[in-house]
Amino acid sequence: MAKAPALHLSRAWDIPESEVTLEDVYLNRRKFLEGMGHAGLAVMAGWLLPATARAQTSGRDLITSESLTGGFNNFYEFTPDKARVRQLAKQLPLEGWSIHIKGLVQQPRVVDVADLIRKFAQEERVYRLRCVETWSAVIPWTGFPLRKLIELAQPLSQARFVKFTTFINPNIAPGQKDRFWEPWPYVEGLSLAEAMHDLSFMATGMYGHSLNPQNGAPIRLVVPWKYGFKSIKSIVAMEFTREAPRIFWQDMSPLEYDFEANVVPQVPYARWHQTVETRLGENRTVATLLYNGYADQVASLYK
Repeated sequence: MAKAPALHLSRAWDIPESEVTLEDVYLNRRKFLEGMGHAGLAVMAGWLLPATARAQTSGRDLITSESLTGGFNNFYEFTPDKARVRQLAKQLPLEGWSIHIKGLVQQPRVVDVADLIRKFAQEERVYRLRCVETWSAVIPWTGFPLRKLIELAQPLSQARFVKFTTFINPNIAPGQKDRFWEPWPYVEGLSLAEAMHDLSFMATGMYGHSLNPQNGAPIRLVVPWKYGFKSIKSIVAMEFTREAPRIFWQDMSPLEYDFEANVVPQVPYARWHQTVETRLGENRTVATLLYNGYADQVASLYK
C-alpha cells in the first residue's frame, strides 16, 4: 500500500524545529518519525499517535522533561498533593470514554472519544503551559483543534459560550469526597470566539503517546494563552450556552479568579505575582509574556 506523506501545516506561530531544544525522548521520537518518513504511520509503533501537523514555541523555550510533567500535577479531584496525583489517577477508567454535547446545539449527542481520534487528523503542537502558581512548562501535545468539535456540534446562533465539565466519581477520585473543594464536578468555560480560535486545542496525547490519567486522559482542553486551570482535564460534557458559565475557581474564590483568566503579567493574583515564572526542571526564572507569548495571535479577541 502506498505511503501517504506527512502533512506539515504552516502556522502563524510556527518556527523551525531546529530552534527549539528538545527533550531527549521527544527528539528520539522525532528521529524515528523522520526515518519512517510518514507521521501517519507512527500509530503502528503502538506507543505513538499519528500526529500530522505541528506548531512550535519560541526559541527561548526548552521542552520540559516528561518525568516532570508526568509527576507534578494539579488534579484536585484526586488530591491537592501534586506528587501523589500520578498514583491515585491510575484508578480512572478510560475505556469507552465519551463526551455529551448539549445545550444550544442543533442536535444533542454523545460522541465517543475513540471515534473523535479516528475522525479528526491528529496534529502535534508544542505549547507553553503557564500555571497561576507561577510555574510553567513547555509540552508537545497531540490532538485536534477545538473548532472541529464545535463544527461537529453545530451550535445555534444564540450560543455565545462553551461550558466544559469533567467527570465526577468519588469512588475513584477521593478529592471529590472532600467538602472543602465543593462544588464538584470541575467546570470551565470559554467564549465561543475563544473556543473557535485556532490555538484552542483538544489534546488526546503528549510526548508522542496517549495522555496519561494524571495529565487529563483521555481528552482535555489546552488553551495556551490562559492560565493552566482553564485547560480542563478528562472532559465528559460540552454545553453551549447563552450566558457565561460559572466556573469552579470562581465559586471557590470569586475575588481572586476571573472567567477569562488570560495570562497578563501586570495583573497579580492574591497569592501570586505574575511577572515571572519558574520552568519545571530549570534552575531559572523567565519573564512572563503577555498572553503567555501568544499576543500576536489572540490580542484581537479582547479589543
